[in-house]
Amino acid sequence: MAQVSLNQVCKTFPGNIKAVDSINLGIENKEFMVLVGPSGCGKSTILRMIAGLEEASSGDIYIGNKKVNDVPAKDRDIAMVFQSYALYPHMTVFENMSFGLRLRHIPKPEIMQRVNEAAAILGIKRLLNRKPRELSGGERQRVAVGRAIVRKPMVFLFDEPLSNLDAKMRVQMRTEIHKLYLKLQTTIIYVTHDQVEAMTMGDRIAVMQDGVMQQVADPIAIYDHPKNKFVAGFIGSPPMNFMCGRIIKKDNRLYFDEGNIHVKLIDDMRQKLSAYIDKEVIFGIRSEDIYDKLFVSEAPPENVVKANCEIYEPMGSEVYLYLNTGKHTFIARVGAHNRPKVNQDIDLVFDMSKVHFFDKDSEETIV
Repeated sequence: MAQVSLNQVCKTFPGNIKAVDSINLGIENKEFMVLVGPSGCGKSTILRMIAGLEEASSGDIYIGNKKVNDVPAKDRDIAMVFQSYALYPHMTVFENMSFGLRLRHIPKPEIMQRVNEAAAILGIKRLLNRKPRELSGGERQRVAVGRAIVRKPMVFLFDEPLSNLDAKMRVQMRTEIHKLYLKLQTTIIYVTHDQVEAMTMGDRIAVMQDGVMQQVADPIAIYDHPKNKFVAGFIGSPPMNFMCGRIIKKDNRLYFDEGNIHVKLIDDMRQKLSAYIDKEVIFGIRSEDIYDKLFVSEAPPENVVKANCEIYEPMGSEVYLYLNTGKHTFIARVGAHNRPKVNQDIDLVFDMSKVHFFDKDSEETIV
């Protein structure tokens, strides 16, 4: 079995720098788990502790029901793919892929079989006699992945493997790694700072900030039901729009008011927000939940907001509108046909069934 479990795992570096703080995480057999967060949040440190390249300051790490805190990296039955590829420049592709097997004194016929099988899966059989300097970035990445595949480990660890590739190659390799996962049916733990990679690849996502696990769930659950303001703002592109304002009660209805924006809340939010009447909260709405009133057949007048269109960015299939209410700026993601004039006011409709509210002090989700 290839489950991986972290129980109260901490990592403190010299100078009392806490990189990872009390992490509890269970990764199932054959699951694709993505650790995502900004640079310095501790995600790569977690991966290195699982691999045995860093020692946990406290807590327990299990791989396949076996505690591995004191097990050397070479005996943990894992394979790691690094951001830098870490290929030996003087060796051919075949020699790079077979190096670990030769160290373990695997018989030559089996080495040939494993390398050829992995090369066929990755489409690099024609490259086996080349040196790394003769390869493109994407080809080098495939070789690094192939070197991990031939070992047939219990767990694959990927540490930001696509960071050195250009945008087009990143999309292609992202797809290739996901296809590989479906074909191999093995456990993968994947570290990235790119939330698009996380959303498109992971069975589940673990969002991290400052060494602390903020939320663990499947991608859609995290997108639709973020636990707090950090998760809401980090997951999603463009990021969620935020603004501060107050919950007010008028004519037995609840409204969000920030001065220039005054919108009515739906009844389903009434119970949770009634405790915040006359208090400041953080209002959040995603860019795709804001519409140009011209393209909405029935727009409730209490949900219409006037804003100035400062910039629009055509993206091909859609347009990003950068808007200003006088107190706040925000982004709307609208259809490609929607191109208002710059520096002119535009009437917008907020989909109030999709908005989020966060406590101003704790930044935890209210509704």
